[in-house]
Amino acid sequence: MYTLDSGTSPSAVRPDRRLDWLDNLRIALTVLVVVHHAAQPYGPDDWWYVEGQPRTPGLATLSAVDGAFFMSLFFFVSAAFVPSSYHRRGGWRFLKSRLVRLGIPVVVGALTIVPGLMYTYYVHYRGYPPLSFPRYFRDVYLGLAEKPAGWTGPSWPDLQFGHLWFIQNLLAYTVLYVICSRAGRLLRRHRRDEPVRGERPAPGHGALLWLTTAITAATFLIRLKYPLDKWIPVLDFLQVEPARVPQYAAFFTLGVLAHRHHWLERFDARIGWVWLGVGLAAVASLFATGADSSWFAPGGFNGPAFAWAAYDSALCVSLCVGLLTLFRETVTSTSRFSKELAADSYGVYILHVPLVVTVQKYLAGRDLSAIGAWATSSVLATGTAFALAAGLRRLPGVRRVL
Repeated sequence: MYTLDSGTSPSAVRPDRRLDWLDNLRIALTVLVVVHHAAQPYGPDDWWYVEGQPRTPGLATLSAVDGAFFMSLFFFVSAAFVPSSYHRRGGWRFLKSRLVRLGIPVVVGALTIVPGLMYTYYVHYRGYPPLSFPRYFRDVYLGLAEKPAGWTGPSWPDLQFGHLWFIQNLLAYTVLYVICSRAGRLLRRHRRDEPVRGERPAPGHGALLWLTTAITAATFLIRLKYPLDKWIPVLDFLQVEPARVPQYAAFFTLGVLAHRHHWLERFDARIGWVWLGVGLAAVASLFATGADSSWFAPGGFNGPAFAWAAYDSALCVSLCVGLLTLFRETVTSTSRFSKELAADSYGVYILHVPLVVTVQKYLAGRDLSAIGAWATSSVLATGTAFALAAGLRRLPGVRRVL
């Protein structure tokens, strides 16, 4: 992929200029994903594979801030290079490459990584009689046996895609893009007299405010039924968090438009700096007020729920726009090492959670503070994940996928 995962490099869009800053942004976002998951048992009141650890409100705030923007930014950067790969390869070859790069990790991960994690949770926290892994996989993970009494969740059966939901959703969005592109091409054939539209101007403050308002409204309405961290199966296969869909869908669409209209190069940096400042100020205010996890998922048709939907949406837009600007303007240098890290990032995303959980389990009961355990988990898991991904990419056949 390029990002997480488009299947092409920026040079395919502008052959004379490689957008190295997007490589650097991809590395930073991948590290942030590892850091985010490293914080799960030590801050937010979310389900996680490790329980009973010391917690601190600061990590709950960090988790909320991360959740507000970083996966939306992944969708944006991934989508920005989907059109060039699609038009270069053609519809069938493009879909085939996406099924290899995105579909294989989802299927393999759902049959190996995720059941391994869920089995560990079953053994340590569910309180049921011991069960061999093969029997667990058949009876509990696949749900071929009856649901045990007093089942504690998070769902039945245990079959899920864990952190691979992003790759799964990205594949679904990519398929929708291909369908819409084909439909648009057929429509244009029947409207041959319709003038071809030129490039749209890059978004300004007004357009970004409208975007924030639209995402706020959609987010608020969806969260009336589906609060944050509630996941549902779509078509009994696609693992979706409806509360975040307006952000993800909007930024995937914006990524496609950014490619089509060359917004990555044309966007006014002065506008980006303003939105970055707004986003950083909003983040600082959350940490300064000591906001705990109860702030982050209010439900119902009420003022606090709308206020958080607006705050969450503003964080999403401002930090995505601001970080794109920051990296484009300042984090532009590249080296052999940074190129290696960028190439390994996709593998790190796939592999990091079992490494994070292993470190967290090892640190449990060792009298570390929440911050200390989080920092240790972040450093050890990040380094190990990049090293493992680099090694696996060099195996025959694996490089095509990772």
